[in-house]
Amino acid sequence: MKVTVVGAGAVGASCAEYIAIKNFASEVVVLDIKEGFAEGKAMDLMQTASLNGFDTKIVGVTDDYSKTAGSDIAVITSGIPRKPGMTREELIGINAGIVKTVSSNLIKHSPNVILIVVSNPMDTMAYLVHKSTGLPKNRIIGMGGALDSARFKYRLAEALEAPISDVDGMVIGGHSDTGMVPLTRHATRNSVKVSEFLSEDRLSQVAEDTKVGGATLTKLLGTSAWYAPGAAVSSLVQAIACDQKKMFPCSVMLDGEYGLKDICIGVPVILGRNGIEKIVAIDLNDAEKAKMQESAVGVRATNGLLDV
Repeated sequence: MKVTVVGAGAVGASCAEYIAIKNFASEVVVLDIKEGFAEGKAMDLMQTASLNGFDTKIVGVTDDYSKTAGSDIAVITSGIPRKPGMTREELIGINAGIVKTVSSNLIKHSPNVILIVVSNPMDTMAYLVHKSTGLPKNRIIGMGGALDSARFKYRLAEALEAPISDVDGMVIGGHSDTGMVPLTRHATRNSVKVSEFLSEDRLSQVAEDTKVGGATLTKLLGTSAWYAPGAAVSSLVQAIACDQKKMFPCSVMLDGEYGLKDICIGVPVILGRNGIEKIVAIDLNDAEKAKMQESAVGVRATNGLLDV
């Protein structure tokens, strides 16, 4: 099992670290355009191998896609990160060109690769990869919902004053501050709906805190977060590599599901060795459906800025 991570910045390095520590991949290639940067990150990570007990080989390369040949899964984190006050959508002009070039180079050397798109604006970048590569839709996955759901569960556990292992919940819709749809009605604490423990106002606050989770961290850190994004990516990669058939909300191309077509947006899917094994239909009430449609309008508006 060979995994490539394109972009050796904080998010890319975090992805590589969590994938290596889980010890399911034989090799992780980290690629960056900055001379020596990926090599340095790889060497630093490899020097943790004996301490963290993993045998995954981590290799750093500077802009040489031939070293990624034969990758089963590739993660695209490249592009500029969000700065304070910048929306994900404002990144589109710069990052679209980068993602298009990266995905083309990856497929050239690994024609059977499954692509996980992390670069923002993520739903639009996933859509761009579909339109520019022509890969089957099961092999293009946008990572947003897994991260947003982790942030949702963090906020739920905080509100419940409960251990996070007690809590389950999911965020669907667009990966943006306004597009996320935290499914508070479906969230549970050990199978009991959280509405049994929390007031409607408190649940609304949890949802709002979840939606601005990324912006909150950007304001505090001065750049995008990296630990939780890296962990979210590693969970998706492991589910595919180990054929776990686990369910995650991911940004995927829809063809009528949830009443939407020709759009990449977050919905629950089953991930296994073929990438997206199945899109899962869940029961949404009228309010949730309306929020999903509103989210889709926002994603389509950003997609409209693409040159495809």
